[in-house]
Amino acid sequence: MNNNVLLVVIVGLVSMLNFEACYAQLKIGFYDGKCGNQDVESIVNSVVTGSFPTERSIAAALLRMQFHDCFVTGCDASLLLDGDSSEKKAGANLNVRGYNLIDEAKTAVEQACPGIVSCSDIIIMATRDAVALSGGSAARYEVETGRRDGIISRATDVDLPGPGISVSSAINQFVNKGLTATDMVVLLGGHTVGIAHCNFFQDRLWNFDNTGSADPSMDPALVETLKLQCPEGTNDESVTVNLDQSPSSSNIVDNSFYQAIRSSRGILEIDQKLALDPSTTDAVATLANDGFRFLNLFGKSMVNLGGIGVLTGTDGQIRLRCNSVNAN
Repeated sequence: MNNNVLLVVIVGLVSMLNFEACYAQLKIGFYDGKCGNQDVESIVNSVVTGSFPTERSIAAALLRMQFHDCFVTGCDASLLLDGDSSEKKAGANLNVRGYNLIDEAKTAVEQACPGIVSCSDIIIMATRDAVALSGGSAARYEVETGRRDGIISRATDVDLPGPGISVSSAINQFVNKGLTATDMVVLLGGHTVGIAHCNFFQDRLWNFDNTGSADPSMDPALVETLKLQCPEGTNDESVTVNLDQSPSSSNIVDNSFYQAIRSSRGILEIDQKLALDPSTTDAVATLANDGFRFLNLFGKSMVNLGGIGVLTGTDGQIRLRCNSVNAN
């Protein structure tokens, strides 16, 4: 092996070790013993549980928040920062909800142990708890904590997968974040809860691919139902529909999403494409037929999502308030 090749190998190994050392600081139970006799995860859980009776859609809100935060510059709570040109101001984030709950949880943990718990970890813990409340004990997964908060938030950094993206492009975007094709299929299963604004899918109802007709891959009965809710050309941001059209499960984290798209009842174009694309159709069938497997994989993929671009050690800070960086 010549010296140049040896140098490349050494640099590669050092980079890998540095990455693993950084990521290794995330662990289950990171805050154990760091908050006196208080259990940080229980404090966050109590806040989420307290809000649940009056906000049954909180799981959808927090799932979206975690995805929109982690998928941009990593899980650093940069989405929470206020500012005229912060991530909050990007078009894709204008309808993100749940900030008040994160602030409430932050206040609670600050009272118990000031300056110890990051806002980025609170997002991860709160999302897990909301999923468990909406999906039952089988939906609960253990989360890794130990993140620190970022200090930079720019709307121009926001480049999230759009509802019309192809399956292959979606897989590539996930892989570029260190996730897998399986993670992509499973995480889109989060659309088993939540809502969609008409402007994200009304072309499928009225003028798909400029044909003047509906998307032929959508169940015609569903098309007619949605046309009543989303009149042609509507720009009313307040008009929304449930991503899960079954009233009995629209706020429940389960595998009904996959059953729906196999029946041509996906709302967003990318959702329906999952059931039709040869690279993902078998996975969709498996998840549609096995709810326990979906919940198990969903927890694992949420942990994987929570590992994107984390800041640990001295790379970030523990914000005193989630919507602003600490003054120097």
